[in-house]
Amino acid sequence: MSKDTVKKRAYFMDKLIRYMLVIFSLISIITTILIVFTLFGESFVFFKEVSIKEFLTGTLWSPVIKPQKFGVLPLLVGSLLIAIISGIISIPIGLGSAIYLSEYSSDKLRKILKPILEILAGIPSIVYGFFALTFITPLFRRIIPNLEIFNALSAGIAVGIMTIPMVASLSEDAMRAVPNAMREGAYGLGSTTFEVSTKVVIPAALSGIVSSFILAISRAIGETMIVAIAAGANPSLNFNPLKTIQTMTGFMVNVSLGDIPHGSIEYRTLFAVGALLFIMTFIMNIIAKVVINRYREEY
Repeated sequence: MSKDTVKKRAYFMDKLIRYMLVIFSLISIITTILIVFTLFGESFVFFKEVSIKEFLTGTLWSPVIKPQKFGVLPLLVGSLLIAIISGIISIPIGLGSAIYLSEYSSDKLRKILKPILEILAGIPSIVYGFFALTFITPLFRRIIPNLEIFNALSAGIAVGIMTIPMVASLSEDAMRAVPNAMREGAYGLGSTTFEVSTKVVIPAALSGIVSSFILAISRAIGETMIVAIAAGANPSLNFNPLKTIQTMTGFMVNVSLGDIPHGSIEYRTLFAVGALLFIMTFIMNIIAKVVINRYREEY
């Protein structure tokens, strides 16, 4: 085979791969656009019949049972309650794990512990849901007798356990990216490992750490199966984690599995709630991006 033929073949393969990658990128973008178009298209029809003010400020949610009420606040509060409880669990434990893996453990131990920690991320969320229902709730009911079987506390703890690997892994990656020269300089001045961790490494890796917190909270808001199984299906406006609640995703699961006629107002509540969920997580992701860009340290 001549050199020209080899060169032409390499050039052709390079072009082919480039076009294939462009096609894959376009498929991703078009799919996203179609999802957004479908979501907001159906939501637009919904808001022709229900005012946005009633939807966002109403305190009663009963779209299936008459008289119908379309105030989404009970679902919104339920989702935020789950996100707060999960954050209380995942942020300190995940950050502590990241500090230990990055600053205290040996490389050999880190190579063993990190994959074990990340196994948690591979467990299906439905397993966490049953774990919350069959282990966490019975355990807490021994301490808190008035804890309802379906409650926000157990569901939030299970979501928090599920998001620990996200916080730990992303924070640990951010800390590992801090140059060793900074650590060595601090150690040279007589600092302890704790002082190096809290006064040098964490401030230097702050953008990655904070973005991991925000992404974990976004994940908690959008979690579906755990809350559908363990949190219940009572869309009441209360802030008591011991009571049964319903989240936005939990409502969408319940209605999707029912006999709601296609095209009805009840059916379109799915898209309205989904659009609100999309906007919330989209804003959270933008905040994460802003934090990363604002506090990013380049070495």
